[in-house]
Amino acid sequence: MAIIRSFALFLLAGLFEIGGGYLVWLWLKEGKPLWFGIAGGVILALYGIVATWQTANFGRVYAAYGGIFIVLALIWAWKVDGFKPDRYDIIGALIALTGACIIVYAPRGH
Repeated sequence: MAIIRSFALFLLAGLFEIGGGYLVWLWLKEGKPLWFGIAGGVILALYGIVATWQTANFGRVYAAYGGIFIVLALIWAWKVDGFKPDRYDIIGALIALTGACIIVYAPRGH
């Protein structure tokens, strides 16, 4: 159950980071209204809060987020931006996700 909760927190944090960053991007790069940037900033702050709900230490959690965010970013780009990941994108994302899972979920003797 702890692994499911942890993975759900990674997904939630990832959505906040990518979603908040996307709103800031739209504001600054595509001329959307200021409130897009403000909302993006608030959502990015929520990402930082959700990350603290993980039970692993800071370094390990943030290292693992890298792998999980690669997968989430490709899914976001595919579903939101119409970007079609190729097989190398998918292979790379799976390697990164595997590494993230090893970093966080590998049994340790402490």
